[in-house]
Amino acid sequence: MIGLIAAGIAVFTGIGAGIGIGIATGHASEAIARQPEAAGKINSTLLLGAAMAEGTAIFGFVTALIIVFTG
Repeated sequence: MIGLIAAGIAVFTGIGAGIGIGIATGHASEAIARQPEAAGKINSTLLLGAAMAEGTAIFGFVTALIIVFTG
């Protein structure tokens, strides 16, 4: 029972990553609207940040799967 609760908590990393990526995308689109000449640099930084946030979400999902299937 406690393992399922732990797995549920581990899955919440996906929610945090989604919120973080959404906020970052909103700020990046505002920055591009203000400075269109910097769009390339803003997009590359945004993609790197989104990939890192998504990595934490995948880590949380894998942790949840390990807890469910081994615990």
